Amino acid sequence: LLVELAPFIYSCLIDDQAVVDLGVPYFEIRLLGIMFVGMNFAFRGYWNAVDMAYLYMRTIIIMHTANIILNYIFIFGNFGAPALGVSGAAIASLTSVIIGTCVYFLLALKHAGDHGFLHRRPHFSEVRTLVRLSLPNGIQQLFFAGGFLATYWIIGQVGTAELAAANVLLNLTMLALLPGLGFGLTAATLVGQALGRCEPADARRWGFDVVSLAVIVMVTICLPMVLIPELVITTFYVLDPETLALALWPMRIAGLTIAFDAFGMVLMQALLGAGDTRRVMKISICNQWLLFLPIAYIIGPVLGFGLFEIWTLQAVYRGFQAFLFYQLWRGDKWTTVHI
Repeated sequence: LLVELAPFIYSCLIDDQAVVDLGVPYFEIRLLGIMFVGMNFAFRGYWNAVDMAYLYMRTIIIMHTANIILNYIFIFGNFGAPALGVSGAAIASLTSVIIGTCVYFLLALKHAGDHGFLHRRPHFSEVRTLVRLSLPNGIQQLFFAGGFLATYWIIGQVGTAELAAANVLLNLTMLALLPGLGFGLTAATLVGQALGRCEPADARRWGFDVVSLAVIVMVTICLPMVLIPELVITTFYVLDPETLALALWPMRIAGLTIAFDAFGMVLMQALLGAGDTRRVMKISICNQWLLFLPIAYIIGPVLGFGLFEIWTLQAVYRGFQAFLFYQLWRGDKWTTVHI
């Protein structure tokens, strides 16, 4: 369905026909790998849950190494391959994802074969449980990604330079948040295992302990974003003076508030590890779509404010969301979720 809709989706988001002509084939090829991406996420969840995350790390290294080599071959036509440009990049990424899935299957046969991997079809009750737990988180991720697209569109209404600066800021912020995501996955694993042992008090301590460590690490990592934002940006991007000037103060705001973002991310993953997916979904969607996006549209395109104000609003929204997750974690309802 998405492959068929790819030209329409691109034309709604981008007016430049040259970009559409290059982007649509890339998008269509990458969409063919969605099934493999889904399986890879399932394997990652399993390895984290059974304290074998090193297998996930090894597979990721294999995938990225393959992706780099294949991009070099198919984009530029090396080693006798045709020079496919953007489409070659998509083929390389798709192939590397499939390679990762094959590696995961081999590892699962070796390490999870004794625990029932591919021994039988799942019972209906098991499928129902999987859907009940996965659907809210899947809906949350769908709306979260859609919210990113909406944010790009809103900033694009403010100005082209603002959109270019926002693209840089979002990429650098997501890069800086990766350690926080790692801590979040760790929290989900430790909380789930503690609840499996019927030790909710231990699960609660793990949540707060991982949050404390994550905040310390994230503050340390993000100090350069506050103190030397121009150097951070120019290290990764070559920008014209106008775009660079627009990005400096939003970068400082991101550096000052990213610890709160990591705080919320860890507690969100801990709640997901406890199976409290419905409440996490409601908070995430409502905050983004009923609070942040409408106000961002009003202060940006309607009232004429710029990127600085929109980015400040985003920091406030993420901080408020972290506070709500903290309130959920302080309560006891997540300790009694029926899996």
